[in-house]
Amino acid sequence: MNDVAKSVDSSRRLYQLIADKVRTLIQQGNYKEGSRLPPERDLAQQLGVSRPSLREALIALEIEGSVEIRMGSGVYVCSRALRRSPLPPSMGESPAELMQARAALEGAVIVMACVNATHQGLARVQESIDAMRADIAAGRDVMAHDRQFHVRIAEMAGNSVLTSLVGTLFDERGSPLASHMRNRLEGQPTWDEAVDEHEQILRCLQARDPLAAEAAMRSHIRAAADRWVMP
Repeated sequence: MNDVAKSVDSSRRLYQLIADKVRTLIQQGNYKEGSRLPPERDLAQQLGVSRPSLREALIALEIEGSVEIRMGSGVYVCSRALRRSPLPPSMGESPAELMQARAALEGAVIVMACVNATHQGLARVQESIDAMRADIAAGRDVMAHDRQFHVRIAEMAGNSVLTSLVGTLFDERGSPLASHMRNRLEGQPTWDEAVDEHEQILRCLQARDPLAAEAAMRSHIRAAADRWVMP
């Protein structure tokens, strides 16, 4: 077991522990101010952690001002003058773990939704998709109607606790860490893909095919993770 994993406790998330380790290496002079950190693959191997967890840690360090991520160039150590005060300890859940949880939960919820689907409920899901397409065309934020799509499917399952959980997990996309990652990577092409995937999910619901619906939902959430969590 690596040193980072050994130190995991319930009060701090893995990406925070990795960020602490990278920050310590910087403060100890292993990486000078203005210098570039090793490539992600090499640094992950050095620390004994996964690349998605390291990526989350580097995003957290960028938010607090310790490093600067330059797309296509690398990660650079910021000068002391440019460092902002550290943010509060909690920047949100791990986006990678969040999407894993959503895939597990919503994959099960949509099976129940297939069994209980009504024409009215399906029409409400279609309304959410149409609203997303209108948002994209107008250059508006799509998140509200994206959330609405997932919650309305959960509502058809007929379990208020599951509906609340779906909404709560989705809302974690608004955390500082997840928002920072989304702002770097999301745009019209990624949203177009998401809406196309929503259409496929709706077709499976309309066909009352629970296995296909579950597969479509899990595939959509994995694709979403590939777009903004683990590109």
